[in-house]
Amino acid sequence: MSNSIRKWVFVLIVPLLVLLILNIVGGSSGHKVPLQQVSVDLDDKASLQRGAKYYMNYCFGCHSLNFSRYNRVAKDIGLTSENGFSDDDVTKLIKENLIFTTDEEGKPVKTGTLMKTAYSPKAAAEAFGTSVPDLSLVGRSRGPEWIYSYLKGFYLDPSRPMGVNNIVFPEVGMPDVLINLRGHQVLEHEAGNAEEGEHHGAPKLKLVKPGKLSPPEFDRVVKDLTAFLTYVSEPAQLSRKTYGIFVLLFLILFFFVALALEKEYWKDIH
Repeated sequence: MSNSIRKWVFVLIVPLLVLLILNIVGGSSGHKVPLQQVSVDLDDKASLQRGAKYYMNYCFGCHSLNFSRYNRVAKDIGLTSENGFSDDDVTKLIKENLIFTTDEEGKPVKTGTLMKTAYSPKAAAEAFGTSVPDLSLVGRSRGPEWIYSYLKGFYLDPSRPMGVNNIVFPEVGMPDVLINLRGHQVLEHEAGNAEEGEHHGAPKLKLVKPGKLSPPEFDRVVKDLTAFLTYVSEPAQLSRKTYGIFVLLFLILFFFVALALEKEYWKDIH
């Protein structure tokens, strides 16, 4: 193999190996409970709109989105003129369905304002013993599978201050805000392998009191919430994947052009 071929193999293979190692390391961080798989479609504007609605009604009272703006979110989830909404319609929808906080003068904040909650860190610390985290980047730091599994993982636990615990995030400090929709769950364990000294097998959740929604309906609510939080964590992903395809096509084309140039430059030496 010539030196030029070795160089190109090095340039192409090493980055792939680095990405593979990072993926293995990220995946090996592990969870005691296997995460549930979820397929999130960020091109499904209806799902993002429902997710935004659920987030503002059930989550935004405590969890801010400090890196997002109301008007940018409205545009990204499909509230645009291309989808039949006028500027006045969009402004009205934002003010009536997304904005629940006021400025220092007591007036509703403007549509271009960052999505900060009115719940102060001090009040949160007094209520929950710690400050409530901002969820702007939870989709990137945890991933959609973790969010989906976490939202479905609450179960009754009288020993906890909020009366609930979470199978994905043990000793969680927040209440189960979706309990009325899901219903009451309890934690059970499958039978362990007595020969290996295991008294308890894998943990599982059992619904003992249905909520307002059936399990399939609740799953869709959680999926929509997961999709919205995944979008919020990186709004650019709505378009960067398309750009990425063109970039890869360009790099593939440029590779053959560069290889031809390299052969032309070095033909007299070899």
